[in-house]
Amino acid sequence: MKRFLFLILLLPAVFSFAQTAKKKTTAQRVQQAPKIDGVLDDGVWENVPVATDFVQNAPHPGIPAAKRSEVKIIYDDVAIYVGAQLYDDHPDSILHELSQRDNEANDDMFGVFFDTYNDDINAYGFFVTAAGVQLDGRYSSQGQDLNWNAVWQSQVRINDKGWAVEFKIPYSAIRFPKVADQNFGFNIIRKVRRTREDQFWNELKPDVDGLVNQSGDLEGISNIKSPVRLSVTPYVAAYMDNFPYSDQAKNSNSFSFNGGMDIKYGINESFTLDMTLVPDFGQVQSDNRVLNLSPFEIRYDENRQFFTEGTELFSKGGLFYSRRIGGAPVNANAPYDELKPGEYVKTDPGTTQLINATKFSGRTTGNLGIGVFNATSLASYGVISDSLGNTRRVMTQPLTNYNVIVLDQALKNNSYVSLVNTNVTREGKTYDANVTGTEFKFANKKNNYAFNGNAALTQLFYADSLKPVLGYLYYLNAGKISGNFQYNVNATVKSDKYDPNDLGISFINNTIEFYANAYYNIYKPFWKVNNLYTNIGTGYSRLFSPDFLWNYNIYGSINTTFSKNFLSTGGGFNFEPIVTYDHWEPRVKGRYYAFPRDYMGNYWISSDYRKRFALDVSLNYRYFYENNRYNFTFELDPRFRVNNKLSFVYSFNRTYQNDDIGFVNYDESTGVITFGRREVVTLTNQLDANYIFTNKMSLSLRARHYWSKADYKQYYTLSDKGLLFDDNQYTGNSNINFNAFNIDLVYRWQFSPGSEISFVWKNAIYTQGDVIIEHYRNDVDETFRSPKSNSFSIKILYYLDYAMLQKMKKRK
Repeated sequence: MKRFLFLILLLPAVFSFAQTAKKKTTAQRVQQAPKIDGVLDDGVWENVPVATDFVQNAPHPGIPAAKRSEVKIIYDDVAIYVGAQLYDDHPDSILHELSQRDNEANDDMFGVFFDTYNDDINAYGFFVTAAGVQLDGRYSSQGQDLNWNAVWQSQVRINDKGWAVEFKIPYSAIRFPKVADQNFGFNIIRKVRRTREDQFWNELKPDVDGLVNQSGDLEGISNIKSPVRLSVTPYVAAYMDNFPYSDQAKNSNSFSFNGGMDIKYGINESFTLDMTLVPDFGQVQSDNRVLNLSPFEIRYDENRQFFTEGTELFSKGGLFYSRRIGGAPVNANAPYDELKPGEYVKTDPGTTQLINATKFSGRTTGNLGIGVFNATSLASYGVISDSLGNTRRVMTQPLTNYNVIVLDQALKNNSYVSLVNTNVTREGKTYDANVTGTEFKFANKKNNYAFNGNAALTQLFYADSLKPVLGYLYYLNAGKISGNFQYNVNATVKSDKYDPNDLGISFINNTIEFYANAYYNIYKPFWKVNNLYTNIGTGYSRLFSPDFLWNYNIYGSINTTFSKNFLSTGGGFNFEPIVTYDHWEPRVKGRYYAFPRDYMGNYWISSDYRKRFALDVSLNYRYFYENNRYNFTFELDPRFRVNNKLSFVYSFNRTYQNDDIGFVNYDESTGVITFGRREVVTLTNQLDANYIFTNKMSLSLRARHYWSKADYKQYYTLSDKGLLFDDNQYTGNSNINFNAFNIDLVYRWQFSPGSEISFVWKNAIYTQGDVIIEHYRNDVDETFRSPKSNSFSIKILYYLDYAMLQKMKKRK
């Protein structure tokens, strides 16, 4: 640790190099709003300053854009308007594939960025493709968030000069300071898909860290006021579910009707309150369930819109995992632990019911971001029954409140410091949890060196103890973040009591880790390639308590894109050259498994997505110095675009683990830990099909079959020294044959801005047994003969905002 801190002190702290002057453009106030039709013939566009002279970001960074773009900005008391003529010598060759909202397909694209507080960190992005498909997002120190959706207008039209764009971005869609004269950071992007050219108005250098900090300035906007930002989106949803119960007394069909609403209210020009009342997530995309043989939980993606939209503040510190809310009950095994002779678990809810959730967020004129999140879930119960029909309930989770508070101060030089607190409060004697953390980044003036990190203190409060269980984490990283050559060194310490998992997610604790990385990137074309990215690094890890070796590895990667055919390819390696010690696989504290030396290599290739047919291929091989143990993964992802409306993507993945070693059983009476040598084969087939009727109407199909089987060949006893001995008396059958099959068919129509109707059919089959099925066809037949659930639903959302209500009132 002392050496690490010494390295940090050696890094330059302050630099004063001159920076490239920012471009400036001026917005012009108008008295009459233009018609948003993609035709720039309104008189208001005349004599407006023009933003032009774009600079390439790729494939030839730093040189003038090959195609001219002219962009004008005007505004009134209601909105900012953007008009652009994007010149192209061959308008008939402009690519314009249709896609769903927020999905960039095979088409040209145009967009603008507004850094409304000019802090070089946070921004709004509004984009449209040549097919008229809208994309929008928020930008922050956490990266890009395309789940954020605003209600705004856009129109495009291909003309004899190229294509034209018009935007209307109402002030209700953005937040800005309450000052007379606004000074927005501003940039413009244009993508010419057929030549793979990305260009920006204010140059975006690929060798400089950050996006928003490389913006220009937008001047001239003055005396604007944030409107009453109130919108209500009520919804109604109807469901018909079918599951063929073996018990004839149970009805296989069920019907339900749900209603609720989302409310957004602008408390002032900077802060917004978002609420969802009686939320309904029945139409959310199915999870990609997998067979988990590891000691760690599976982290699933968040697909619920309320928890993905506008949550960049709550991602600070990495302490918020929203799937905890409405997720598995904290005492999920309680019904099974309380079973008496002759009883069985009749119902066991796998999730808790969320009744409301609220987000409050915004940023002050002093660039202080404030976020508050709160949600409440109802108590959940499992039901135990006996042969006589008697039932009793067992609580699996009490009434629970979840709370997150974030303070994020933006600083100069693309720097920031944040404070985060998460809290879980449960009714009754079930324990409570609290985590307080910080995240920071300090960069020098030129933004080529930075020091960043985060820290957290976790506290668990139990009813039978006066003192909380305390744990902590801290992470420190320092290095060069810009230029062709970059490097960093970092250290992470997690105490043995560190546990943020009530509202966050951490797979392991009790570790001390050190890493050093070096990168050399070439951003400009040379030889036969457009660019080259390389890195090499090493890591060394020990247990926090007791002090014990965990892992040591050396790794690296390289990738590039060829200039002629835009074929991308790359690979990587990872070496673990010494025997290390796995303290998690045995599932018993204080025990470990002597993990063998191993090496891994991977290679991938991706063809040009501009072609109607494109192909991705990847290979991964890992060899262990133990028996004949190795892993081999092959993935094939062809994609075919029939036309600008219909497209297919198929994904095939096969993973073969020969002589894989893993935990099987722990006998508490004897203290014997049993490991097994197994053959694990996993096949995944997935088909995604999309038919896009218009830029507001789509039909999508997602079908996925996952099959994984673990066939145990031999059992071993794990010794106190982490070695395996072939003297185990275990006689159980640990074989597993697992299947997950899902279909999600979704029709969605946005019939007006912010409003939509959706029809969803979801089909699901999940099976698990101890009989290994050898052949894929037989497994598929057996899977389809298993009970399957079907859900049909229709959901209508209707967006109403204050301005619309005022217009309706005036008409009356």
